Formats: sequence, structure tokens, C-alpha cells
Amino acid sequence: MHYEGNIIRPPSEANSILLQVTVGCSRNKCTFCGAYQGERFKIKSDEIIMADIAFAATHCQRQRRIFLCDGDALIIPQKRLLKILTEIRRQLPWVTRVGVYANAKSLNMKTPDELRQLRENGLGIAYMGLETGDDVTLKAINKGATAQQMIDMGRKARAAGIKLSITVLLGLAGRERSQVHARETGRVLSAIDPEYVGALSLMLIPGTPMHDDYQAGRFELIEPDEMLAELRTMIAETHQTQGLFHANHASNYLPIRARMPKEKARTLDLIDAALDGRVALRPEWMRAL
Repeated sequence: MHYEGNIIRPPSEANSILLQVTVGCSRNKCTFCGAYQGERFKIKSDEIIMADIAFAATHCQRQRRIFLCDGDALIIPQKRLLKILTEIRRQLPWVTRVGVYANAKSLNMKTPDELRQLRENGLGIAYMGLETGDDVTLKAINKGATAQQMIDMGRKARAAGIKLSITVLLGLAGRERSQVHARETGRVLSAIDPEYVGALSLMLIPGTPMHDDYQAGRFELIEPDEMLAELRTMIAETHQTQGLFHANHASNYLPIRARMPKEKARTLDLIDAALDGRVALRPEWMRAL
């Protein structure tokens, strides 16, 4: 397989075939993110992509899922993306699901019919980085979308039959807007009603604008108990008709996996126990991105 730069994939795609169709992220401006520092976004050539699919057909017959890397594969023009999905179906007929990262920009560039066409050709799940539902924080982190645009694009993907996994980031708003961030994120998640939510905890990356702001005293990194309080409010304000709310990423202080809505009350009780000191938190040295 031909890989360039950093290969990023969701935790749930750990056992998937990683097919790199783009390099980097088309936006690459979020202040907290250092995943693609110094990388210029590009779509890889059809020749390389098709060669990698052929390689996977021979050497990856045990994997049942494919993830299209890197940060913004959905932005590939429809005709080319359909060609990739068609070739996956032809050469890897055992693959049951194709996954991709999506953002408000790339979802906005696809019509509802185009999204349905992608779903009919194997695209089963899109991972969208919401980060926060607070418009003030979205602007501060240079996300490039408003909360309403996130809602509209999330609903658009779901209406096309594509499963949606949304990532949110605890601690992103600093101390002053911590609870606003939590409440507004719960509101936006409820409006989209995705199948999956994944909450990560902020870890500052040297070289990013947010890390620079932290060092200069312009950004406050909240304490573990404040992140837990933020998570509690976020879960309390999130109303999924059914789905999973994960906070079991290695960055988190308290691993959580809750089936919503039936395990919501139990999960809030667990967080309360941790806030009261009755449940131990993950030590700092065990946290990772």
C-alpha cells in the first residue's frame, strides 16, 4: 500500500483496511489540531488508488471493512469517488462497509441524491468532527462552520441512510465557557441524533495555535474534574433516540460506553461517583491521543 504522511483513522476502524485516497485535510486550520501540520492537501492519483485496491484484494482478505483516509476523503469529486467505491465492490466483494471522515464543507458539496448514491455503492458510515455545539467556541477554534450548519449537514447525511459518528472534544472551550460548551453540544447532538457519539478530552499539541495560546496565558486548560463535569452536562443534555455514547478514548479520564437512552441514568451516576472520588480516574501518564 502507498502511504504518505500521517495516517489518521477513527478508533473503531482499527481492524479495517486503510485505503489512503487523500493526503491531509482540505481545511487544516483548526487551532487545536496538529494531525496534518506541514502537509498540503491533495487527492491521490487514480493509478495509485487502484493499485492499492488491487493489493488489498490479494493481501487483506480477512478484513471486512475499509476506511478511506485521510482527513477529508468525502471531498473527492462524485465521479471519482463512485469509481473508487465501484472498484472496492468489484475487487473486494467480502467488504461489508466503507467508512470516511466528513465535515460540513464536504457534506455541503454533495447533493442529497449524491449522498444516497454513495450509500448505495457501499459508503456505510461517516465520521464528523463537531467538536462543540457552541458557536463562540466554533469560531474561536476556526472550525469553519456554525452549529446550525453542523446540524443541517449531519441531518443530511442521516437522511441519505449513512450512519453518523460524531466526535466532540471536552475542554475545548476553556474554563469560562465550559458549561456553555457542554450544554450547546448536547443540544446540537440531540438535533442531529447520530448513531454514535465519541467524546475525547483535549490534549494540547505543541506547534498548534491553541498550544501557543495556552503558553501565552490566553487559553485555560481545565482540570480533570472540570472535564468530567462537562461530560456529565453534555450527556444529560444529549437526547439520542437510540445509539452509543462513547467516552472511552485513551485521552479520557473516565472510560464510558453507554447505550442511549437506556443507560443514560446509570452513566450519570457513574460520573457522579467519579466526581465524588468513589471511582478512580485514569492517571495522566496513561492518557494518549
